[in-house]
Amino acid sequence: MENIFDISSTILITCPKRIGAILAKEVEEAGFQVKELMMGAETQGTMRDCIALNLSLRTAHRVLFLLKKFYAKTPEELYRKIMEIEWEKYLDPDGYFSVISFVDNEAINDTRFASLKCKDAIADRMMQAFKRRPDSGPDKHKAVINLHWRDNEASIYIDTSGETIAKHGYRKIPFRAPLQETLAAAIIKSTKWTPDQNFINPMCGSGTLAIEAAMIATGRYPGLLRSNFSFMHITGFDSEVYETIRKEVRAKAISNVKGRIIASDNDPIAIDAAKRNTATAGMQHIVEYETCDFQDAELPEGGGVVIFNPEYGERLGDESELEAVYKSIGDFFKQKCKGYTGYIFTGNMNLAKKVGLKSKRRIEFYNGQIDCRLIEFELYEGSKREKPAEDNKAQ
Repeated sequence: MENIFDISSTILITCPKRIGAILAKEVEEAGFQVKELMMGAETQGTMRDCIALNLSLRTAHRVLFLLKKFYAKTPEELYRKIMEIEWEKYLDPDGYFSVISFVDNEAINDTRFASLKCKDAIADRMMQAFKRRPDSGPDKHKAVINLHWRDNEASIYIDTSGETIAKHGYRKIPFRAPLQETLAAAIIKSTKWTPDQNFINPMCGSGTLAIEAAMIATGRYPGLLRSNFSFMHITGFDSEVYETIRKEVRAKAISNVKGRIIASDNDPIAIDAAKRNTATAGMQHIVEYETCDFQDAELPEGGGVVIFNPEYGERLGDESELEAVYKSIGDFFKQKCKGYTGYIFTGNMNLAKKVGLKSKRRIEFYNGQIDCRLIEFELYEGSKREKPAEDNKAQ
């Protein structure tokens, strides 16, 4: 029987809006030809390639392997087309599977109904083949099937990730309103920071930005912190192949970095949470923590980036009180951060104006449903006119 892990097909990798270009670059750097999408990236490869992508991508949510595309106008037609797929080649009759659906079809008012039709078709096909069928339900800890049905076009994927790989596995103590790990990685990749530079993260909260920076700097990939993926529950999975790919990904890591990664917060509880999360990520030898107000954060010589993710009045903090915080950040940039590049990630542009500095770039993101910006500030040693032309060009 042909092993699905050796078959080439379309691989769809999903991510939030505004991160598609960053994800596409990651996929390209992993050695794939890639097509950038608004909420993801598309490439060609095998299920073995899906294993490598799950282990090594930082900004992805799911890695989907296309089984079949077809036209379906009604739920009944959808059921018939799904039942035609040879599920007995892919699923264990004594196993378990779940279905995730995205539906934009006038014949369906409730996505759950489409999921049910998909589950029924798979179960009935398995009953025909084996006289028994796998259990099914909402849990994503084993085989996961993904249905995308827009208008009359339907696509069925094996979701090789299962539980989203947006969760990088180290954040056991989230503290207050933390950034999603994929968003934190995307923010860092959008800055001018390189691992040979210093990375300073005042107001660090539970440490997500600092931990992601440390993992990027050391070449440590988030998938290595995880022990279960959906692809492990698909017929044909070879644990020896998986371990070989895992070793290849792990071999890219280095032990130490040239630049320093320093995170600080004035809340001892936040620092404790951040230290525990950092230890879970195996980055405790890389990230340095300080309990202090951001004005007292250490700024080593050599430059780098200083990045803030302050509250912005949507979920935490009162906007009028936060005006003073943003002004203080601007003063800190001007007075203590010369030679660095400053960044503020915020969902409140009115508060951002209180920083009192002219921005160099504004990069669009979403934090959940909140429209956000990563704002870049160039912080010169002297005035801009005093800097050599060569340095200006480099900036």
